[in-house]
Amino acid sequence: MAKINLSLLFNGNCEEAFNFYKSAFETEFTFIGRYGDIPPQDGMPAIPESKKGKIENICLPVNEDTFLMGADVTGYMAQRTVFGNNFSIYIEAASKEEADRLFAGLSAEGQVMMPMSVAHWGDYFGMFTDKFGVNWLINCARQHMG
Repeated sequence: MAKINLSLLFNGNCEEAFNFYKSAFETEFTFIGRYGDIPPQDGMPAIPESKKGKIENICLPVNEDTFLMGADVTGYMAQRTVFGNNFSIYIEAASKEEADRLFAGLSAEGQVMMPMSVAHWGDYFGMFTDKFGVNWLINCARQHMG
């Protein structure tokens, strides 16, 4: 069964916010990825030096079943983000098939930003805004891709 978590976007202060959340929840990060960690990709612009240290993805467990994720907005996301819509519903699918089913159903008539595919960190991932303007991220951990 899928799990739903929250992913928050920040305007350059994600690390500061998540250190605050870490203190409040008294847990440790399970992942911190920075824009500088992303390997160069054909057809994609180079990441500016000023953005390389910013958070591309961070994960903080809240309890055994729930975690909070976040990122600093940059590039096309910075142009689209209005603080107030700076969050996404994050689904951790139990299988690749479940991820595909949820992606297809929820993205219908919406705007796909990243179709489901194997991401640079190795998981199966996609993102979209649904027809009601809600942002969604769907992930299937590589060990569940089958």
